Amino acid sequence: MTTICFSSFAYNYLDRAKVMAKSLRRHHPDWQIWGVVPDRRPEGLPASALAPFDRVIEAASLGIPDFPAWMFRHDLIEAATAVKGRVLRLILSQPGVTRAVYLDPDMALFAPIEPLLASPDGPAIVLTPHQLAANTLRATVDENERTTMRYGVYNLGFLSVANDAVGREFATWWSDRLDEACYDATEIGLFTDQKYCDLVPGLFPRVHISRDEGCNVASWNLSRRRLHFGPEGVLFANDAILRLYHFTKIGHPAGLPAPGDVMTERYAGDNVEVHELVAWYKRQMLQNAVPAVTSHTWAYALFADGTPIPRAARLAWRDDPGLRARFPDPFDPAFAAFIQSPADVPSLPESP
Repeated sequence: MTTICFSSFAYNYLDRAKVMAKSLRRHHPDWQIWGVVPDRRPEGLPASALAPFDRVIEAASLGIPDFPAWMFRHDLIEAATAVKGRVLRLILSQPGVTRAVYLDPDMALFAPIEPLLASPDGPAIVLTPHQLAANTLRATVDENERTTMRYGVYNLGFLSVANDAVGREFATWWSDRLDEACYDATEIGLFTDQKYCDLVPGLFPRVHISRDEGCNVASWNLSRRRLHFGPEGVLFANDAILRLYHFTKIGHPAGLPAPGDVMTERYAGDNVEVHELVAWYKRQMLQNAVPAVTSHTWAYALFADGTPIPRAARLAWRDDPGLRARFPDPFDPAFAAFIQSPADVPSLPESP
């Protein structure tokens, strides 16, 4: 009876992914851990750098039809989330697997997460909301609640799916939707893989919405969750044991502050334990850094001639059948030259 946990990341996120995998192994040594990589392996990356993972799968091996064209339609975040459905289906097809769990690579476990996966009715799908308590200040309502309404009620950095009829039906539905449109396009109601799951409690039975305040603690809910140590040194979020913290958009310790650092500063305030936890995470990133990928550029960020691909080019090729017919290989330098021609730039849609 096996649980397989998987995560999706490009190689430049390997330091974060290793922190997540090692923390998972510490609390769930019997689980298998898979890494899914929408990228190509850089030269010089030693096999030992992937040691925390039992299996690493590159997206090109997932059987996606016309893979180069499919990949060109996505930026890195879109691609990393788009592959999750296909990998979920693959995991649930493995003999002996009882459950699949997805965790974002920028998470870390501080206690077992098994209690999150259980409920009296035996859940087929477990989701965690971004918000578990109403905000009271106008600024936090705008930044947390309204942002949640735009990007999705549930945070898909965590997902648990049972290997039963309901779980497999969900995996097929989700995978099909992500194959078709896993885009950052909130103006048409999409946000990568996440907004689709707003529909899940209505579409499928046995969906459990976890209200555990120790799960998926992150900058977007720090306004309503306070970290503190209990009498035996156990870290709590409000009255719940801290199990899973999401270090979303926390900057690398060697770089400038990132959006996650700014949000953490804003909402942690005098909650010293939060600042200590983020400092710990940054030390872990340094300890798990892999020199071979420190300056790695995502393999699908460039045209074949090495020219960076602007987002407007992806959108134009994705949305215009004429461009797709004219340039069947969008990575071709001919398309790069076409995009760079001043006469053609005005015809391209603006990046949202």
